[in-house]
Amino acid sequence: MINTLEIYLCVSAILLNLGIFAVITRKNAVAILMGLELILNSANINFIAFNRFGNFQVLDGHIFSIFVIVLAAAEAAVALAIIINLFKNLGTVKVNEATELKG
Repeated sequence: MINTLEIYLCVSAILLNLGIFAVITRKNAVAILMGLELILNSANINFIAFNRFGNFQVLDGHIFSIFVIVLAAAEAAVALAIIINLFKNLGTVKVNEATELKG
């Protein structure tokens, strides 16, 4: 099997498009978070692929990917806490039904 940069970029583009489609079309907050995770994973694939095929001797792509994974974990924790609070107050996790914030 041929291992080229174009294959990684095509997989990353497919993940990016699926993530954007999920964020735009979904009304459920959990599904929107899953779309955001797909977008972040496509960025990770790009970091690793460009680091591998760029003939660099340093691991910058891997380090950036680790930062993105840590950022995604923090984002997921905060967003799930918001979703739980939304469900507790409104009884639903549909984003379009949450029209105002209660103080």
